[in-house]
Amino acid sequence: MLATMRGETVDRPAFNFYEITGCEDTHSDDPFCIFSHPSWHPLVALARDHTDRLPRHKIPVHRETADDIETKTSFDENGSRIIESTRRLGSRTFRQVTQQDRDVDTVWTTEHWLKDEEDLRIWLDAPPHAAYGCVVDPEPFLRLECEIGDTGLAILDTADPICYVATLFDMATYTVVAFTDPALFRRALDRVAENLFPALEAISAALPGRLWRIVGPEFAVPPYLPPHLFSEYVTPYLRTMVDIIQRHGGWARVHSHGRLHAILDDICSTGCAGLDPIEPPPQGDVELAYVREKYGRQMVLFGNLEASDIETLPTPRFAEKVRRALDEGTRGEGRGFVLQPSASPYGRILSPLAMRNYEAMVEIAGG
Repeated sequence: MLATMRGETVDRPAFNFYEITGCEDTHSDDPFCIFSHPSWHPLVALARDHTDRLPRHKIPVHRETADDIETKTSFDENGSRIIESTRRLGSRTFRQVTQQDRDVDTVWTTEHWLKDEEDLRIWLDAPPHAAYGCVVDPEPFLRLECEIGDTGLAILDTADPICYVATLFDMATYTVVAFTDPALFRRALDRVAENLFPALEAISAALPGRLWRIVGPEFAVPPYLPPHLFSEYVTPYLRTMVDIIQRHGGWARVHSHGRLHAILDDICSTGCAGLDPIEPPPQGDVELAYVREKYGRQMVLFGNLEASDIETLPTPRFAEKVRRALDEGTRGEGRGFVLQPSASPYGRILSPLAMRNYEAMVEIAGG
């Protein structure tokens, strides 16, 4: 994996299971941990022993001010965990509610912090609720690196400004505000960037030469927003983040689901060193071979297997998709290719079909 990121020659393409890294706690007594179910144990072992692992980690940054958000946890009649968070701004109380079910490895936001444009203006006029400091604790990340050793690379994970702002709203309200009031929306992005960039600088300086994943650009890809707003809301901020990371010897990998064709030039213009997951049609709108030919000399390409195919395709058909991805991802000249899915199953019970398809991936890519 390290040789791939450096653009060096490798004896085979690197590959992994994306979110399944072999670091999952299969003996957890947490009722919300799906990996304790026996159906997951063989896959976790397969990832640990036979893939080029890329476990992700977010670095804790000591904050200059204490959070003024209060949280309350409860459980509904189905045993789902409900977390209600509140924050007082002037005469207004803002609330966010999340829900996590026992058998699904995800958290849903059922009520978002901001409900409309007026809420955004109040948020912008209030003091930052948690200004970033620049004191970094790298020890948890260093322990993760020691844990995985030479079986892969630990990744530093961060969101970009649009990810922070968009998730303050439900998706429909976000797209309306972003489309109808660009000046207001840029104020919000700038406010996030003022705190995010110094933190990113501090982390990159404390942990130079690492691989990063930047999430969030997908909030501005078509059809959510037109390409010219991607250029306005994503590209300049992403360019700064990439510069900070790579100035300290790291590699910045951009994560963006969905339709990429219209914004690939923007992504490439940031100077980033990697891109994932490059979803094939119909989920995306570009073939991997096209991206490899036009942009593969700059970026290591990660992808381009669909998670839904792992769960639904008969193994012979899934194997065909694995072979095609390997062919297109390594065809001609390019910096490098990493075979991986776009996501992973998230139900408590892993199906036998999914397990067989993961095994086929190892047999083909690792053989």
